[in-house]
Amino acid sequence: MTSVEARILVSLSIAFVALAGAYLVRRLRQRLSDRIAPIAVDLIGSVLSIAIIVGAVVAVADLWGETETLTSQFGLLELERRAPQIAVTVAVLVGVQVFTSVARRLLNDVTQESDAMSEHEREISYRLTQLLFWSVGIVFVLGVWEVNLGGLLIGAGFLGIVVGFAARETLGSLLAGFVLMFSRPFEVGDWIGVGEGAEEAEGIVTDITLMNTRIQAFDGEFVMVPNDVIGNRMVKNRSRKGRLRMEVEVGVDYEADVEHARDVATDAVSDIDMIMSVPRAETVVKEFDDSSITLGVRGWIEHPSSRRRWRARTRMIRAVKDRFAAEGVKIPFPQRELTGREEQGGFRVLGDAQAQSANADAPAAAPDRDNAPADGGVESADGGPASEEDGDDAGA
Repeated sequence: MTSVEARILVSLSIAFVALAGAYLVRRLRQRLSDRIAPIAVDLIGSVLSIAIIVGAVVAVADLWGETETLTSQFGLLELERRAPQIAVTVAVLVGVQVFTSVARRLLNDVTQESDAMSEHEREISYRLTQLLFWSVGIVFVLGVWEVNLGGLLIGAGFLGIVVGFAARETLGSLLAGFVLMFSRPFEVGDWIGVGEGAEEAEGIVTDITLMNTRIQAFDGEFVMVPNDVIGNRMVKNRSRKGRLRMEVEVGVDYEADVEHARDVATDAVSDIDMIMSVPRAETVVKEFDDSSITLGVRGWIEHPSSRRRWRARTRMIRAVKDRFAAEGVKIPFPQRELTGREEQGGFRVLGDAQAQSANADAPAAAPDRDNAPADGGVESADGGPASEEDGDDAGA
């Protein structure tokens, strides 16, 4: 084995040891979190992590003979003159790490103690908090090292304008994702419908991200709906309250006793085991239809789902039909009544005998003088003047 290969192998070993040390520091923080203050645990863990990283870098540099180069680079930093700036930088970075850890712990406590924030919302909130803390820390460090932030801010402003124009739809979905995260119109596992009519996307929410919402439809398809579409359309959450009202429309004959039909339909639906007793089932009179009076039979089901909804609807229709048949309440077919009235002039319909008599009494039609030949001859069948033979035949 050559010296280069040996150095590479030792460098990999140092990296492995550094990763193992970071893992041990993490385990140590978990054990110490129950014994001492969380802030002290975060401070100790951050210091140990920085020490492991610095030690690994120094060991690798010494292995490759770059210790003098590293020392010279530190000499260029003018440690004696810039020691306060370096100390402030290290303190800020360690403080940012500590504050982000404290924020994560607080968010975990909030999530475990109440349902005010879901797991997805907790993770997004932590990432935003982490981004905010590190952004403020980096800006502060740049200010300590007297870096001109004016040019950076101007460049960031122009970059934001360009990105905003180039990715309008993406940014719209991103902003809508933040709105959905905090407004919480639905959560994972809810039964929702997005849109109306034939364009409605209905199913169970399987995942919510900052860009889109994933819905598993009842036919087995997975639908990905952009969050900006959800923000601009009507959203129906059918499972948020844990119950859903069912309604079945049925028509009764105009000659039937409407109040009796209402009582029969209500009793029939109330006897179904899937229908809740509170709120109670009810039947309302909705409208006058062409052939019947339409009743709306309503009942509530618990733990709504697509299967339970259709099962309850089927039982309601069957129960109402059977009870109406037993009580003699007629469900009419579509029908139309035809009526007549006495003729008062105008057109009349004549029989065959009357039509023949009317034709016999009618005057003969006058010849068409405009189309007759100028010499008074007889016109042929083809419209021209008739020949002599044609005239003789006509005279005969």
